[in-house]
Amino acid sequence: MPIQTGPCDPWPVELCCQFPEDLDPAIIDRWARVASQTLWRLSGMRWGPCPVTVRPCRRSCLESSPVSFQAGVGTGGWIPYIDAGGEWRNASVCGCASGCSCGELCEIDLPGPVYDVVEVNHSGQVLTPGLEYRVDAPGKLVRLGGGCWPRCQDMAEPSAGPNTLTVTYRWGLPLDEAAIAAVSELTCQLILACLPAGTRDCGECRLPGNVTRVVRRGVEIEMADPTVIFSEGRTGLPLVDLWLNTVNPDRLTSPSRVYSVDYQRPRVTTWP
Repeated sequence: MPIQTGPCDPWPVELCCQFPEDLDPAIIDRWARVASQTLWRLSGMRWGPCPVTVRPCRRSCLESSPVSFQAGVGTGGWIPYIDAGGEWRNASVCGCASGCSCGELCEIDLPGPVYDVVEVNHSGQVLTPGLEYRVDAPGKLVRLGGGCWPRCQDMAEPSAGPNTLTVTYRWGLPLDEAAIAAVSELTCQLILACLPAGTRDCGECRLPGNVTRVVRRGVEIEMADPTVIFSEGRTGLPLVDLWLNTVNPDRLTSPSRVYSVDYQRPRVTTWP
């Protein structure tokens, strides 16, 4: 995947706070982007859907782990080997069989989570979803109709050129109503915090400040230390923190991934 430092688009907001009537809409858009970037990072950078175009090569059984060994089943070439019991067997080199598949599956691993596939272009031909390919969790692009994905491709050719394979898909988890409520609350509070004191209702401001204790006329009020709240990856806002505790209880800073020295990731063109 390309390096990504924020959400691909600002999250939708449904604001329920009071602003001055002459407030510039550009201010709302700016703080909505800030709120989206903040929650995207605090929630583990897994939300989309974001479009990406990759130039992948087919997954091979002998180049990935675990290796799929079959005895006389499937298609394509075979490499003989001796198993732990001293028996001669064949290792398939054309596609990989899953645990419940009677034959070989020709598939490509797409970094995900995969939201949907926009287009698969093989040497200038756009393939038909459901007839020529499908997507199996977690992001396996399976070739249908008796064909197979190319083991490699001509990377010197542009997309849709001869002997190429280009996959355009959207990755990331979809935003639900809880996520929209969280980003809306944070957007409201960020806007209220930047408004001049005479134009905002102080009763609506709920972002933690730099005051932890107030003593007045014999009444002492102890407030949470904002440095502690922020260091724990929280904001002090009820809806926001409730959503973060639900979707990222372990406070992950990035999506979990499994790396293998044998797995060749799809090539992604970043410019032009």
